[in-house]
Amino acid sequence: MQLNYFGALKLILGFLPGMRDRGFGHIINVSSIGAQTNTPRFSAYVASKSALDAFSRSIASEVVEDGVHITTIYMPLVKTPMIAPTGIYDAFPTATPEEAADMLSRAMIYRPKKIATRLGNFGEILYATAPKAVDVILNTAFKLFPESAAARGDDTKKDAQPSTEAIAFAHLMRGVHW
Repeated sequence: MQLNYFGALKLILGFLPGMRDRGFGHIINVSSIGAQTNTPRFSAYVASKSALDAFSRSIASEVVEDGVHITTIYMPLVKTPMIAPTGIYDAFPTATPEEAADMLSRAMIYRPKKIATRLGNFGEILYATAPKAVDVILNTAFKLFPESAAARGDDTKKDAQPSTEAIAFAHLMRGVHW
């Protein structure tokens, strides 16, 4: 919450008066595909991202008349050094840093309300229309993907090898962190 919500909120509230005075501004929040897909094992992380999403949706109506645009990017899992300690991600399809940069560039140039992957949008729509079915699907993922060594506090950094089913599921759900 400190980083993903309160830190971002402090920055936004600090810059917002100047944007309103100028009659122009653009706030770009980087959220997570997990906020759209309700990824198991990441509930606290997703909650922190969702808090910023809710703030952004609410304040947007207050600042639109002032020429301030708000864009939320629902970033998929990106192949960066940050995910390296979770060895299981080596077998997962992830977005490249270039793909992530493209999402950011599109936000800056076109100023849409949101940028998301097709999978993220599908997850959001599916949960809105069939939340119980989504819970069953995500419970399958929860059982397929064990806790990582990093999450267990294991210094060996050796994760269990993912099953064939887990790898297939990860490919179907490209960019979702398990």
